[in-house]
Amino acid sequence: MTYQFLQHYWWFLVSLLGALLVFLMFVQGGNFWAAVSCVDDKRRRMMINSTGRKWELTFTTLVTFGGAFFASFPLFYSTSFGGAYWVWIIILFTFVFQAVSYEFQNKKGNLLGAKPFQWFLAVNGIFGPFLVGTAVGTFFTGSAFTVDKSAIYAGGTPVISSWANGWHGLEALAQPWAVLLGVSVFLLAAMLGALYIMNNVDDEELRAKMHVRTLWSGVAFVAAFVTWLIHLLLCKGYAVGSDGTVSLESMKYLHNLLEMPVVLVVLLAGVVLVLLGWFKGAFTSSVKGIWAAGAGTVLAVLAVLLIAGYNGTAYYPSSADLQSSLTLANSCSSPFTLKAMFWASLAIPFVVAYIAFAWHAMDRKKITGEEMDAEDIKY
Repeated sequence: MTYQFLQHYWWFLVSLLGALLVFLMFVQGGNFWAAVSCVDDKRRRMMINSTGRKWELTFTTLVTFGGAFFASFPLFYSTSFGGAYWVWIIILFTFVFQAVSYEFQNKKGNLLGAKPFQWFLAVNGIFGPFLVGTAVGTFFTGSAFTVDKSAIYAGGTPVISSWANGWHGLEALAQPWAVLLGVSVFLLAAMLGALYIMNNVDDEELRAKMHVRTLWSGVAFVAAFVTWLIHLLLCKGYAVGSDGTVSLESMKYLHNLLEMPVVLVVLLAGVVLVLLGWFKGAFTSSVKGIWAAGAGTVLAVLAVLLIAGYNGTAYYPSSADLQSSLTLANSCSSPFTLKAMFWASLAIPFVVAYIAFAWHAMDRKKITGEEMDAEDIKY
């Protein structure tokens, strides 16, 4: 295992976690529809209980995504999470709103009633995916930071990474292409949420509503994502030379796809599967579109993140100082750390198998109106 292999191995795992996180944001999409859909209280509770059984998986994946970045690429963690902290704090608060909303909206003694907590779920459903997508968009548009590794020898409390303005990440909202990716992730989460509720809730009236929501959220997502993807493939990217020097290269991300045909195939397969899942949910009576769209989401997002870091590309470019841009080589942990974590990562298939087993156990029985009338524990 060479140092370069370990760097690429861990970027693949981080990218896979990011792809799984985007898929699991069907929970946020379902929360959004639960808040804005014109349905009676019983059906709204059915929707909330549908997503409520999975929200811990999304939040745990988000935390694991951040933890994997911290362990394998600590300079990114300290630069982004420590510099662009307003974005990450807002994301965290939206997930706190989600947890509180699930637990307290129907508790006895709740003076606010259920409605305010349901709108908290909508806040999480909109801003959670949008801000995560916008933050990832800066992998391609750049962020305003500088890095000075020599500061570690200055003594005291050295600051290696510094943010170049006082917005600390919020300036990403002024970058149209990063925002467009955020909008795309929100629309994808909305589509996946509708597909999941359609699959998980046994109610024909609710399924009919979700068919319509799948149709229009899917159309909007395809329009936004294709526009963003075309721009990405035609814009300048951040190439890393053999000496570590970062420079701008025309159509860098298109070159990455063409020079890594396996990643290109993964991206195309992901797009086809997402479209297949959308077609099933929007134009047929099938309720299984979530599985094709979910698998396609994982593949497509994985491919996008791989072209951000592989093939000599700076995955976190600096708009303040081009040479401060982060690459797999200049931001990773030591060989010992990466190798030790490599052996620990071999347990991942067992964890995935347990999650699949637990998921199957929870979804073995569809949610029904009768269940909402029962005295069992529910949201």
